[in-house]
Amino acid sequence: MSATPSTMLEIATPLPSFQLPAVDGARISSGQFRGAPGLLVVFICPHCPFVRHVRNEFARFAREYQAKGLRIVAINSNDSIAFPDDSPEGMKDEISKAGYTFPYLVDDSQEVAKAFRAACTPDFFLFDRDQKLVYRGQFDDSRPGNQIPVSGSDLRAAADAVLEGRSPSLTQKPSIGCNIKWKVGNEPEYFDVELRVRL
Repeated sequence: MSATPSTMLEIATPLPSFQLPAVDGARISSGQFRGAPGLLVVFICPHCPFVRHVRNEFARFAREYQAKGLRIVAINSNDSIAFPDDSPEGMKDEISKAGYTFPYLVDDSQEVAKAFRAACTPDFFLFDRDQKLVYRGQFDDSRPGNQIPVSGSDLRAAADAVLEGRSPSLTQKPSIGCNIKWKVGNEPEYFDVELRVRL
């Protein structure tokens, strides 16, 4: 199975600013999360098998950690013309199936994905109360077909640290998944098909 790893954006990078529409019609901006004890931004989409693999456990993680004060927002930056399953209607269906309880935003221009140097789905970015990046890595070691149970252990450990005012371990494994589906001619400079690895 071909897959793309996270670019592993530099730790301590400030939260990139964004303002995007959610599929429920609301507009969500990065400024709304000032003062939060932590913010998780995750790039996902409906069709990706890597996202589908962790979807139910990620939804469970989200409900648990939102109750603890972590703010969470998901962003879909895929080209929904080339990949119709990733359209807003597909996103609404995903919300219903997974039970997502966080805003799910549409990055039609793909500029927000570029600002985060997002490369794959899922791609997780965890920021502390100062809105500095402290974790960009995998949900856990589970992958489609590797028989490791989905637990969210890596992200849970990082989120626990943030909510307790500690810095997560700097030993972080990149998330791996489907590459973001860039519109033709819109591929960012950091996106290189040679980054893809064989799992």
